[in-house]
Amino acid sequence: MTIATTPAPLIDPFARAIRYLRVSVTDRCDFRCTYCMAEHMTFLPKKELLTLEELDRLCSAFVSLGVEKLRITGGEPLVRKGILTFFQAMSRHLDSGALKELTLTTNGSQLARFARPLADLGVRRVNVSLDTLDADKFARITRWGRLSQVLDGIAAAQAAGLRVKINVVALKGFNEDELFSLTDWCAREGHELTWIEVMPMGDMEEQVRLGQYWALSEVRARYAERFTLTDLAERTGGPARYVRLEETGQKVGFITPLTHNFCESCNRVRLTCTGELYMCLGQEDMADLRAPLRAGPDDTPVVQAIRDAIARKPKGHDFDYSRQQVGGQMTRHMSHTGG
Repeated sequence: MTIATTPAPLIDPFARAIRYLRVSVTDRCDFRCTYCMAEHMTFLPKKELLTLEELDRLCSAFVSLGVEKLRITGGEPLVRKGILTFFQAMSRHLDSGALKELTLTTNGSQLARFARPLADLGVRRVNVSLDTLDADKFARITRWGRLSQVLDGIAAAQAAGLRVKINVVALKGFNEDELFSLTDWCAREGHELTWIEVMPMGDMEEQVRLGQYWALSEVRARYAERFTLTDLAERTGGPARYVRLEETGQKVGFITPLTHNFCESCNRVRLTCTGELYMCLGQEDMADLRAPLRAGPDDTPVVQAIRDAIARKPKGHDFDYSRQQVGGQMTRHMSHTGG
């Protein structure tokens, strides 16, 4: 008689259980946001990308090892051909109860088409990247995007019953004047709101990156001039810290890799569309999972490679803007790792 055993969970060297996997399913995107990628990107050859079946194998291996939250990212995940078949494959882990949450981060451009089928497959919320409500500024920051298309996608998500969280990258000289208009819009529409500090990733000019950087400590101070802020103990499994604006009851999140390092509670790792596993967004160390995956149908070497990688997960990252140079800069673009 064979007794089924549950694999030992993934525990890193600092006793953090790895419960959250972010998966980039493509490096391609239909926008070219200035802080994320170059305007004329060279994308990866198709043969280097994991197939949707290979992504299924890897994600299923992580789920078997205790990962409970799966966030699908890109590039723009919804431009990946056949992406709904991957969500359908992952929905079986929702049905079994092994996976507690299946969600995605998107630029919203394709949501009008995909919101309803995503909801039908068990997605309950989406994060939409939206840095401005001004159509001209939106076209400038995304280079190729149209604000109306994204707003239609957000409306479709709401109609499908999806909860929407708006992610805004804080950009000095760009959306400082929209702090309260974005906040008020999210309150009216019933969206959660999270501000994100721009991260030093990609081959951007250093002075451009420094010029974009708007510390969220300043954003918080601006809020405090108008509202009473209460810090919330709430954690959603991600890096955001939350406050409540007492006068309205609205919850606002801050993701602050630079002014406040959030590494001590990090329970996540990132898988790229080529099978590279990054144990930290702000470090170059990674593990190649594509090679053991393509070596054969046996997942034992894949699971061992995952365990070996988690054993190298660092305590934290080294992002730093304080010396008027981009300390700890990563050469890979955000679109490569999936944010």
